[in-house]
Amino acid sequence: MSGKPKLHYFNGRGRMEPIRWLLAAAGVEFEESYLEKKEDLTKLRKDGSLLFQQVPMVEIDGMKLVQTRAIANYISTKYNLYGKDMKERALIDMYVEGMFDLNELLMTYGYLPADQKEEYFANMMDKAENRYFPAFEKVCGKELVAQMMLLP
Repeated sequence: MSGKPKLHYFNGRGRMEPIRWLLAAAGVEFEESYLEKKEDLTKLRKDGSLLFQQVPMVEIDGMKLVQTRAIANYISTKYNLYGKDMKERALIDMYVEGMFDLNELLMTYGYLPADQKEEYFANMMDKAENRYFPAFEKVCGKELVAQMMLLP
């Protein structure tokens, strides 16, 4: 595929959001194909596009890539966003893993029963404010972290 990368995911942020951020950081235009019906996902599964029967999936360079970290690694390497040496790549990997950990906390919240949400939210915010945001501020600056907190 020599055109724009094509992203296959539900109409939401979730596991595709880091991929969108990477493509935007690289200045790469992309297309999105939202899975709006159960049949959309079933079709991708039946035609063999999804190695592990799940999304996200990105069509790029003639490949159908799945698994968020694998997609992120490919895109960051392709567009020279993965550091100039092993030391930079190790630092990038640490921050990326931290972002994925924080994202898992956020995604889990949406699936909790109502009676567990308040306690979980307090714990999640404590971890975000005291564990993750200080680390991200060291690299990204306070302005970026403040903007992240304002995202809907």
